[in-house]
Amino acid sequence: MKIKARIKALDVLRGITIAAMILVNTPGNWAYVYWPLLHAKWHGFTPTDAIFPFFLFIVGVSIHFALKDFKPKEHTKAFKKISKRVVIIFAIGLFLNLFPKFNFETVRFFGVLQRIAIAYGIGAFLYLFFNKKSLTYIAVGILIGYWGVLYFLIPENPFEPQTNLVGKIDLFLFGSNHLWKGLGFPFDPEGLLSTLPSITTVIIGSLTGKLLSKPITNPHKIKILLIYGIGLIALGYVWSFVFPINKSLWTSSFVCVSAGLAMLTLALFIWIIDVKKQHTWSQPFIHFGTNSLFIFVFSGLYVKTMMYLVKMTNEQGETVNGLKYMYQNIFVPIAGKMNGSLLFAITHIIFFWALVYVLYKNKIFIKI
Repeated sequence: MKIKARIKALDVLRGITIAAMILVNTPGNWAYVYWPLLHAKWHGFTPTDAIFPFFLFIVGVSIHFALKDFKPKEHTKAFKKISKRVVIIFAIGLFLNLFPKFNFETVRFFGVLQRIAIAYGIGAFLYLFFNKKSLTYIAVGILIGYWGVLYFLIPENPFEPQTNLVGKIDLFLFGSNHLWKGLGFPFDPEGLLSTLPSITTVIIGSLTGKLLSKPITNPHKIKILLIYGIGLIALGYVWSFVFPINKSLWTSSFVCVSAGLAMLTLALFIWIIDVKKQHTWSQPFIHFGTNSLFIFVFSGLYVKTMMYLVKMTNEQGETVNGLKYMYQNIFVPIAGKMNGSLLFAITHIIFFWALVYVLYKNKIFIKI
């Protein structure tokens, strides 16, 4: 497999992941969302739960291709490059949490971009200084250690919503004002301690990148991805009987299952794009994939602008935000409440695709 083709398969997976993020983050009304587009309430796994770990897995694969040619004498240069990117991504994530009210007393410190920044940074540094065998030991050590820490330090109900160590540490360090409250109580699904196993998701991605660089045939690479992918899913399933699959805690069983699914999906795209040469369908996702972080940030700014800064008067004379106005007055009349909410999200995917398409055609690639 040529490097160019391999990167294309990776860009397709990245693009699909970003499109899926926009789909699940932009319904017309959160009260009307089909279950596959929602996260599991606590324990469990839905298609939506796979999206974020897929992106971190892709980050890991990308780390390999970005850093594989760095020599030991160039590590200082790589260290500066990685550190700069970590700071920028984390700062953008914090800015998104602050926008548009900029209330520092209640700002959420963590979030998706903040986790990407930390997991990418530590994963990249580990890649620079450790070989494949050592990275494997580190990944296994993190997963087992994380399980042990959560289980033994909080022996009573260690994995429940309001008694787990992850939430207790965030509450102690940051206070309830700076945590997400989407579950009905202060708890951050991208909190400090649970970022540790997410680093393992990145490591698994970087090890997958090493596999893709091997001078072996495409069918052989696909076979290896299938074996490891199925093996990780089976391991995660068995582990879940004592350490439940849980995205909010980013449990070790969740890491195994999601990484295994990412491997299987990547194998599928390599087979379709490289082996079968069927890639015309993938072009819109290439557009998303080549400006992935930019369009994710832009979509977040768009949603918050429409929600907090744009006010409109509906037919009932009520003042509502721009998103609610579009949903009620355009999409509900067309498709009803449930399908209108889905159509609303799909329309926004098309809107954001048009933007990345223009950027792609003009060879504008905004790297964050």
